Amino acid sequence: MKNQKLNLGNEIIKVLSEGGNVKYNYKQIAAKVGIFDKKGRESVKKILDDFVNAHIVQTAGRGKYKLNPKHLTVQTTGRNYIVGKLSVRSNGMAFVIRDEKDSEDVFIADGNLQNALHGDVVKVLLFASRKDRRLEGQIVEVVERNEKPLVGVIQQHNGISYFVPDSSSYRKDILIPGRYLNEAKHGEKVVVSIIEWAPDSRSPIGKVIHVLGQPGDNNVEMNSILVEYNFPLKFSDEVEREASNIDPRIPESEINKRRDFRSVPTYTIDPADAKDFDDAISYEKLDNGLHRVGVHIADVSFYVKRGSLIDQEAYERGTSVYLVDRVIPMFPEILSNNLCSLRPHEDKLCYSAVFDLDDNAHVHHEWFGRTVIHSDYRFTYDEAQEVIEKKEGNMAEYVLPAHQLAQILRKQRMDNHAINFETEEVKFILDEKGKPVGVYLKESKEANFLIEEFMLLANKKVAEKIGKKTQRQPEPKTFVYRIHDEPISDKLEKFKLFAKKLGYDIKTGSRKALATSFNQLFDETKNKAEYNMINQLTIRLMARAVYSTENIGHYGLAFPFYTHFTSPIRRYPDLMVHRLLDAYLNNKPSVDKEEYESYCKHSSQMEQKATEAERSSIKYKQAEYLADKIGQQFEATVTGIAKWGVYAELKESKCEGLIPMRKLDDDFYYIDEDNYTLVGLHKGYSIRIGDSIMIKVAEVDILKKQMNFELMKNK
Repeated sequence: MKNQKLNLGNEIIKVLSEGGNVKYNYKQIAAKVGIFDKKGRESVKKILDDFVNAHIVQTAGRGKYKLNPKHLTVQTTGRNYIVGKLSVRSNGMAFVIRDEKDSEDVFIADGNLQNALHGDVVKVLLFASRKDRRLEGQIVEVVERNEKPLVGVIQQHNGISYFVPDSSSYRKDILIPGRYLNEAKHGEKVVVSIIEWAPDSRSPIGKVIHVLGQPGDNNVEMNSILVEYNFPLKFSDEVEREASNIDPRIPESEINKRRDFRSVPTYTIDPADAKDFDDAISYEKLDNGLHRVGVHIADVSFYVKRGSLIDQEAYERGTSVYLVDRVIPMFPEILSNNLCSLRPHEDKLCYSAVFDLDDNAHVHHEWFGRTVIHSDYRFTYDEAQEVIEKKEGNMAEYVLPAHQLAQILRKQRMDNHAINFETEEVKFILDEKGKPVGVYLKESKEANFLIEEFMLLANKKVAEKIGKKTQRQPEPKTFVYRIHDEPISDKLEKFKLFAKKLGYDIKTGSRKALATSFNQLFDETKNKAEYNMINQLTIRLMARAVYSTENIGHYGLAFPFYTHFTSPIRRYPDLMVHRLLDAYLNNKPSVDKEEYESYCKHSSQMEQKATEAERSSIKYKQAEYLADKIGQQFEATVTGIAKWGVYAELKESKCEGLIPMRKLDDDFYYIDEDNYTLVGLHKGYSIRIGDSIMIKVAEVDILKKQMNFELMKNK
């Protein structure tokens, strides 16, 4: 009975399609689909009226109907149906997105959504379309309901409780019967699960599964973000119990199996507020003049066995999540902050990549395997930076030579045509209640580069070890790579033409030529007004880095082989890499490629969700920071132009807001897409991405994370 109405609509389309130019009234159509009772005929009439509103069916006089001529060619065979995921955008427009590469999204008019919701997997009847029109269809079946919990606010009116989702992708209020309220009160923010939506019902039925608290409270809003992106708020009792049962003692028998680095000078360098230290560096000068640098990574695989409850939970999460004021770890605290954290003055189990390098940072010998270490010192980045700058201090004799090698590795990487993107990381100063009282940009210095370059070296060399073809290994075994595809070609050509107008020549004949052009462009514009615009536009040209068993190399880093080996505490793919590397070093057979490709896809999806959650928490704190600054003016940089307005980022605080198009009422504005510019038709005033402008903070909605600005022209 669930899809009776949807199937009936499909049968009606079939009758009208097969009838050609014949016109039928609703009773005739009902008879042709085998319906003869009054109630059934009324259902047919209602569906026909919906089809008329959606322009699928046309009225033909005297209560008769015919199929819209553009749909006369629709057939009812399987080839005219597709299955995909429904995506409802914030402006209300809905599309069904298919997995097939290069397949066109299918537009779904509001009247053809039936009872499908954002995120549902649906079956769609495709309508015949002309070449000059977008592909369109009607949802005929919800194949799989999106079970993701929703976050929003309980509203009560005249004894009826309903739920208003925060996300603008969900445009239906959800009824909450009293027995499903879970003691939630009017105005409270809650988590709701949809439990039913009958085809003949106007609204879905939901159940409150968690009461978060009052909107605006810091903990409530941070937890709301986690739920919105499908990250759990805590570990289950079963997972915590399994973690607590792990023996913290390191057996002597295990130490005897490992290469012992406990006597080698070793240190960690991390942010001041870090709680988990998953990588350490050891340094020793060898008698032959070479430098031995060990990259030691917490051996999570020793403690977390494949298929255990902890492992299953970590896989589902995919990654730790870094919100503005907290970290949501991938593993329970006893692992992430204790057993697998390379804390100073404690013996710790690691998986290590050890390199013997000459003074020019060329690797003469490499070794990978299980180790035991004993970190001598825990540096913050600032402390390590002070040692580098003053050339003295704690462990300077081990930090400074590693720093020199890292500088050479960095230069080699740039000389090899890696692209030197510069991104700014926003940090907030929070008071005791989590309210932002200041904003600053995190600056990367030599201490950051020291760690970064050796982590990159380890990741690259591990990937080469498994992926590179050799006489011994003519066919590489299945592995997890971190890949980064080449820039999107149509966007690149558009940018190339735009850069030429500014006087810059972008060569795109090869990867080397393009990388060189980009780096020269960054250098030439560094102190010019267009630098911000150039940096933003080039980043937008690039594809997103993902995990895959199909190695295509890492375009941005200019590495033909690259993986993620260095952070198994906070990234599940790194744990997979540790297990695979260990298995292959011990001559185990290759794993199933299709199986691991599905793991890679899931990991990439969870990484993207974590990134979006982090951005959402930043957006919330930015709105909170600007809430008491209504009416104040700031210098800003234009970061985006869309048909609904101009996006601008405040230079001081990096808060981004929108100048709504409706507020630009002094002229008729149109978008010059080729030049990334908004142009006034009559007065000629123009705004281009990267321009410096003055704005006034006009409106701030903290709960919706929205900030609206007003453009201050000639002021």
